[in-house]
Amino acid sequence: MKGTFLLLPGSWSGAWIWEPVVRRLRLLGHDARAVTLRGLSGPRDDVAGVGLETHVDEVLTLLKNEGLRDVVLVGHSYSGLVAGQVADRAPGRVAHTVYVEAFLPHDGRSMLHAFPDRQREQELRLIESGGGRWPAPDHTLVAEGQGLTAAQARWLAARFVGHPGRAVADPAVLSTPLERQKASYVVCALDHFQGSLSPDVSALRAEPSWDFHTLDTGCWPMVSAPGPLAALLSGTLAGLR
Repeated sequence: MKGTFLLLPGSWSGAWIWEPVVRRLRLLGHDARAVTLRGLSGPRDDVAGVGLETHVDEVLTLLKNEGLRDVVLVGHSYSGLVAGQVADRAPGRVAHTVYVEAFLPHDGRSMLHAFPDRQREQELRLIESGGGRWPAPDHTLVAEGQGLTAAQARWLAARFVGHPGRAVADPAVLSTPLERQKASYVVCALDHFQGSLSPDVSALRAEPSWDFHTLDTGCWPMVSAPGPLAALLSGTLAGLR
């Protein structure tokens, strides 16, 4: 079965990070594309007016303008919040949502609410001192235990840009409970909150409309394991009809 995939990059990154997976999905016969969200094209982008809602509206507009339907919407890291809200608002266009080691949207809560209170306060101070951008990690943090080569870690860190701070601090807005979505969650086994899933992710294992998959790699599988990730994404189409 052939399908349409729209891949959303996570924190600090753009469409470029998905290129190895996009190529493989196209070789499998799928229509696959990735987008760079506003404020993440480069370090000179103006992020003053860029919030979570900006990114949600951007993807909704793309789906409408391109006439896309029955899309498999893939969100990585931060973009889990974007993908989840888009699926909530455009169920006629999104057939399935895939969260790749992603933060989940919860009504009234921001991405930073997934962090302990003290860390969240620290991150908000970093955003303020960074001129409204959430600073990207350096290559040593990128490489740490994530299944990347040293060269891959340096490549990622060199291309990362500070993330629009409002986007990670703004609360999500959902009209339908998350557990009602038709979705998959991709667990990257090397990257977990000290080896275990966060409670909000674990709770969805019991939901019949959700399925879980595991890749033996770290939190940037599109770089460290693009082949297995592309195969897994392609396989999600099997249960859609």
